[in-house]
Amino acid sequence: MATHLSHPQRRPPLLRQAIKIRRRRVRDPPDPPPRATPEVQVQSHHFSPEERDLLYEEALYTVLHRLGQPEPNHVKEASELLSYLQEAFQVQPEEHQQMLQRVRELEKPIFCLKATVKQAKGILGKDVSGFSDPYCLLGIEQRVGVPEGSPTSRRRQKAVVKHTIPEEETHRTQVKSQTLNPVWDETFILEFEDIANASFHLDMWDLDTVESVRQKLGELTDLHGLRRIFKEARKDKGQDDFLGNVVLRLQDLRSREDQWFPLEPCTETYPDRGQCHLQFQFIHKRRATVASRSQPSYTVHFHLLQQLVSHEVTQHQAGSTSWDASLSPQAVTILFLHATQKDLSDFHQSMAQWLAYSRLYQSLEFPSSCLLHPITSIEYQWIQGRLKAEQREELASSFTSLLAYGLSLIRKFRSVFPLSVSDSPSRLQSLLRVLVQMCKMKAFGELCPDSAPLPQLVSEALRMGTVEWFHLMQQHHQPMGILEAGKALLNLVQDILGDLYQCRRTWNKIFHNVLKIDLFSMAFLELQWLVAKKVQDHTAAVGNLVSPDIGESLFQLYVLLKELRQLGPGPSDSCEVLALDGFHRWFQPAIPSWLQKTYSVALERVQRAVQMDSLVPLGDLTKHSTSAVDLSTCFAQISHTARQLDWPDPEEAFMITVKFVEDTCRLALVYCSLIKTRARELSAVQKDQGQAADMLCVVVNNMEQLRLIIDKLPAQLAWEALEQRVGAVLEQGQLQNTLHAQLQGALAGLGHEIRTGVRTLAEQLEVGIATHIQKLIGVKESVLPEDAILPLMKFLEVKLCYMNTNLVQENFSSLLTLLWTHTLTVLVEVASSQRSSTLASSRLKAALQNLEICFHAEGCGLPPEALHTDTFQALQRDLDLQAASSRELIQKYFCSRLQQQAETTTERLGAVTVKASYRASEQKLRVELLSASSLLPLDSNGSSDPFVRLTLEPRHEFPELAARETQKHKKELHPLFDETFEFLVSAEPCQTDWACLLLTVLDHDTLGADDLEGEAFLPLCRVPGLTGCAEPGEVPQLRLPLTYPAPNGDPILRLLESRKGDREAQAFVKLRRQRAKQASQHTPPAGP
Repeated sequence: MATHLSHPQRRPPLLRQAIKIRRRRVRDPPDPPPRATPEVQVQSHHFSPEERDLLYEEALYTVLHRLGQPEPNHVKEASELLSYLQEAFQVQPEEHQQMLQRVRELEKPIFCLKATVKQAKGILGKDVSGFSDPYCLLGIEQRVGVPEGSPTSRRRQKAVVKHTIPEEETHRTQVKSQTLNPVWDETFILEFEDIANASFHLDMWDLDTVESVRQKLGELTDLHGLRRIFKEARKDKGQDDFLGNVVLRLQDLRSREDQWFPLEPCTETYPDRGQCHLQFQFIHKRRATVASRSQPSYTVHFHLLQQLVSHEVTQHQAGSTSWDASLSPQAVTILFLHATQKDLSDFHQSMAQWLAYSRLYQSLEFPSSCLLHPITSIEYQWIQGRLKAEQREELASSFTSLLAYGLSLIRKFRSVFPLSVSDSPSRLQSLLRVLVQMCKMKAFGELCPDSAPLPQLVSEALRMGTVEWFHLMQQHHQPMGILEAGKALLNLVQDILGDLYQCRRTWNKIFHNVLKIDLFSMAFLELQWLVAKKVQDHTAAVGNLVSPDIGESLFQLYVLLKELRQLGPGPSDSCEVLALDGFHRWFQPAIPSWLQKTYSVALERVQRAVQMDSLVPLGDLTKHSTSAVDLSTCFAQISHTARQLDWPDPEEAFMITVKFVEDTCRLALVYCSLIKTRARELSAVQKDQGQAADMLCVVVNNMEQLRLIIDKLPAQLAWEALEQRVGAVLEQGQLQNTLHAQLQGALAGLGHEIRTGVRTLAEQLEVGIATHIQKLIGVKESVLPEDAILPLMKFLEVKLCYMNTNLVQENFSSLLTLLWTHTLTVLVEVASSQRSSTLASSRLKAALQNLEICFHAEGCGLPPEALHTDTFQALQRDLDLQAASSRELIQKYFCSRLQQQAETTTERLGAVTVKASYRASEQKLRVELLSASSLLPLDSNGSSDPFVRLTLEPRHEFPELAARETQKHKKELHPLFDETFEFLVSAEPCQTDWACLLLTVLDHDTLGADDLEGEAFLPLCRVPGLTGCAEPGEVPQLRLPLTYPAPNGDPILRLLESRKGDREAQAFVKLRRQRAKQASQHTPPAGP
């Protein structure tokens, strides 16, 4: 009965169906429609009802005629196996019972024990040489009516084969000469009827040939051999020696056995007779099923395996789980029994498993790793000669079918193995490894010699699949007009970018690791040709008339193409010209539209931001308002657009950057105008002046924030990189003169606006500061200066804290600078009008000191160098003088004269030589006036009549000490006085910085006032005896150059002179004016 099972349908080879994609030219990238690829015709794994019935009969027959003990992990109960078969074949209960009854009525098979005598070890040595010539006799004894365990049964187990089994049913192995470890590896088929009463018998004998005594003595090696000679002499000539036997009940054996069995003796002598390695398998002959009679065994097994695996996979899918390639115990048991009963070799079982799994893989979802085991088994056992021509053709067809199916999956890997499913990469990698292992098989190489190398086939499949995927994506984005065409092209390029990123990130690793195929480069080269053609067609259709909407679409397309081109090899990495090289030239007509759109959008955002701004700070730390934030975002978007554009042509890139900078600067000035207008609008409806000041602070802060943003333009627009690119194109300095000039102009305009705003804020505070300073003068005299300035300091504290809260640090510092300058100006004016008032000057001095501290603010305000201007220092000196008392001014005067004396090094007026010391024990100041020299000739005769007047100054410090005078010397310019004077004075007044000995050298006139030769000042604090506690020793001489008072008048004297009601001051000024007048009459010419 010929069935489909006996003649499986063969599919034609599909390996030659790969379509080679010809390489395209650069200038004319074609866009052919995708060629129709023949789909792989997957053979169904389902059987027809007739085929299913025959296979079901075969499976039932296998279970019903099971032999041997079950394997450890196999199902024991036949009912369980039958129920499983009913479910696997989807047979109704009634039909199942009918089929089962019909199979039971079939003729039983011939039961056979396939016994293989492999080898033995450690057997007895029966020959004189110590070895044996072993062989085996074996067969099956059918015991009928002999109860188990009876004495007769035990005697029969001890009996040898030749006594228990008919000779025609006895089988004999070959004789292995002279060995104790013989190896036979001979297989025998032993038939039996009833497994319950059958026993396997094996006897091992030592073949004994007739030899002469001389021959045996020649083989003698020891006394044991001599004993064997005597023993053989007593037995019959030619009688073989018994070595041991193995007796096994068949019902105790499993379907397959592979063990070492001990050789048993017939008697108790020599109990250890070695071991014999035996293999057993229960097989069937003449199975009564139609499938067994009409089809090869491996084919039937292959179909049975296919049916059971299909059922297992379907069951897992129904339970929403994936099959892990593990068969159920029922399926394993049935397949094992069938392969054993049909006596299928391991190779044919592996071949059947391959045929079943490779076919099922093409129609059911299960791991491709299931194919690796049969591949490995076939490769390990492959011998081409063992297969018939029909089997070779079937195996070759399975190879080509799976390869074609695998290539079809690889061609469509984007949809077959989506990354949305977590195990897709591992499944694809498993498939590739299966194909690699299959193509490496010796069987594949011999049966499919014309197959191209697998990497080549996979590469062609990937190329073809990439093109097909592109056209499929193109069909998903069908446009209706030129604008819709641009959007569709955008979506297409986005899909392509996403696919390339997936290829580089995930798929490329898999293909490269398994097949050394660079999928990413391959896909990029294919897709960039197709994309280039589409984009060129679209830009050509748009032409030069670019509307804003189309321009926006083209810009997005340009950005995507730039990203796509950056994914490919760089110019130095690729020797092949790419279709996307120079793609920017396709978009040149759209550049003006892009720039205009960028400016228009930014301007609208700026106008909307200002209109929505309520000029309220965003927070305590953020002192600008919402429009400044929107403006920052707007400018950042412009910079982002410029970076996205990144035009490749250097000269055109420079012009584009100039336009971006120009638009940005224009927007900044527009914003300043809009925000000031907004502030005026809001201030007009506000009655509170404080809120108006708040708004002005926010405006100034917003402008400062804008200045910071504009200042970052060179970095954001990458001017340095642009300068390097255009260096060979532009003239030297052109970039500096253009871009930097634009930037500096914008910054200057912003700076002016900021200064104007800060100046307005400062003017609001300057009036209050001037008013409080003026009020200082009118405070009652009884109020201390520290208390008098409190209103001013409180006013500044409130106002400056307010400004510090509402202004950013840069603007607050500018405000402080303006206020400080104004405050100094007011103080100078008031101090000038109050020169004669010590009280007013004291208050102004205290105010200046506190204002300095206030404006410095412990380092948070103005720095010292900004505070200590020339005006401040001059005012500080003037107030120090004006606030001092008359006596303090006199002290300062003498301090200045002592400083003048110390700085005088020339003796153009002459000099005096003195020695001075102080004796603390006597409280006496001793002055020795030694001489004078180089005096000026003040008389008409060309000489002078000099004398020296000695006084301790200031007079209010030494009121009781009268002036002393030396003798007058006539007509002498170098008088030698050599006179000593003592002043009784305590040390304390002499140790001040201003205490001094005034040596006034005069020219005596008899008729008029004495003329002044010069003055010398000796600081008393440096006189020996006053610098320390010890009494002075040797007193050094001091040569003091003579000096004149300042010719332009001393400011201290002018200040003292202004104090008309102070007699002491007026007397002091009168004397010093007299000395200055005398000095002015005799001023010598300047020295060389």
